[in-house]
Amino acid sequence: QVQLVESGGGSVQAGGSLRLSCTSSGYTSCMGWFRQAPGKEREGVAIRSSDGTTTYTDSVKGRFTLVRVYAKNTVYLQMNSLKPEDTAMYYCAAAVFCARGAMYFSAYNYWGQGTQVTVSS
Repeated sequence: QVQLVESGGGSVQAGGSLRLSCTSSGYTSCMGWFRQAPGKEREGVAIRSSDGTTTYTDSVKGRFTLVRVYAKNTVYLQMNSLKPEDTAMYYCAAAVFCARGAMYFSAYNYWGQGTQVTVSS
């Protein structure tokens, strides 16, 4: 059973930056980040698919960067130019395999506990 441990959430003002990290206890070819705001569905933010490609949801393109360090089974999400609408619980997700662009909940077998990101205006 793979376990995911996240860190790096917090509170910042709009325009600020945060970096989230997620370390897996075992290798999975697919890792990424989802988020869920109160009253909304969980949505994919950024994923590194099994084929090595990275996909971002449109609202974060140009502001967020996903980096995966395979040797450490770790994935980072660098979040710049944060906006109040980025406020959410952020979850790390992993799967043994996922197709390119798999930004949907059911594609992932493993989930972290979540880390809160709050952006104030």
